[in-house]
Amino acid sequence: MNADTEQEFTDMQFVVLSGPSGSGKTTIVQRLIDTCPVKLVRSVSATTRPPRRNEVDGVDYYFLSPEEFAARRSRGEFLECAEVHGTGNWYGTLKSEVQRARETGGWSLLEIDVQGAQSIVNNSPQALTIFLRTQSVADYERRLRARGTDTEEVIQRRVANAVTELKHATGYRYQVVNDDLDQALETISHIITTWEAEIHAR
Repeated sequence: MNADTEQEFTDMQFVVLSGPSGSGKTTIVQRLIDTCPVKLVRSVSATTRPPRRNEVDGVDYYFLSPEEFAARRSRGEFLECAEVHGTGNWYGTLKSEVQRARETGGWSLLEIDVQGAQSIVNNSPQALTIFLRTQSVADYERRLRARGTDTEEVIQRRVANAVTELKHATGYRYQVVNDDLDQALETISHIITTWEAEIHAR
């Protein structure tokens, strides 16, 4: 993020949610948007990976060709972006998505990996960061297999990535265990509403 971007979004409030594949981020994000007392606007990430079954362009992700992604990156259109999971696929947050949240008077909710989260935190210290996890690595593997969308090679790589990502969990303001979806949702919603109250009290 360059200096212009830092200046552009210093008044923005971000909620950053990270966690290994299989931690339940996508489900939590949608439920938060529907139920959290604080208005949250989900930032739709861009990626060069192909869509999975039933994924919709512009809803689940912006599915970009590697060439288009690179062009947008060179034009400085990303708030953060990185190649993740060792697949050669790029993921990123478009500045236009953050701007959309600002225009609707909401907080930008970013569901991003640990690399992207670190980039946001480095330049936006006001960001509220939450790491979603399960009790054990075995839970991630079980959930990934239940999806039925990945090859064995991809599953093993994602499990290995989960071990790496968990090492970054202590760098987040909060960690939430998602063993019970309703409880995890309630905990995260409470964290966000408390954070908002503290901002207004300053």
